[in-house]
Amino acid sequence: METSRIILRPWRDSDADILYKWASDPDVGPRAGWAPHKSVEESLEVIRTVFKDATNTWAIEFKETGEAIGAMGYGPSCNCNLPARNGEPLIGYWIAKPYWNMGICTEALGLMIEHIKTTTDIKSLISGHFIDNPASGRVMEKCGFVPTGECVIDESQYQGQDRPIRVLRLMLR
Repeated sequence: METSRIILRPWRDSDADILYKWASDPDVGPRAGWAPHKSVEESLEVIRTVFKDATNTWAIEFKETGEAIGAMGYGPSCNCNLPARNGEPLIGYWIAKPYWNMGICTEALGLMIEHIKTTTDIKSLISGHFIDNPASGRVMEKCGFVPTGECVIDESQYQGQDRPIRVLRLMLR
């Protein structure tokens, strides 16, 4: 899948160094709900476990550099208590800080949504963003997601405290 600026492609073991470069940034992971990576080895392990499903998890490759600059995917709802409907996957994404505010996440999410519409019979998607990361919500809204009116608390005690999550849903069919 691609646009004029990006390619959504499977993650490769060879992406471990660049993943570590971006995912070790303390401003990136916490906004998406995960701790900064501590080593290239940890990044490689994430590629081999979290990103292993090439059918619904992709690296966002910036064509200009040929590097992975973020991730995009969908799958079973996480254990973050989002009110997912039966069979409704959760979408998630992140982008490296140097690429913030360039419209790349919106472009990648739109590309993934089109892929889901044309290759699956999924009826709706759910997602959420931490209240203190409104930029993520704007990405979803630009792609047609609508706030559900629900807010849940991330009970994982992330960084020692619960964090409210604003819930959004996209109806596909």
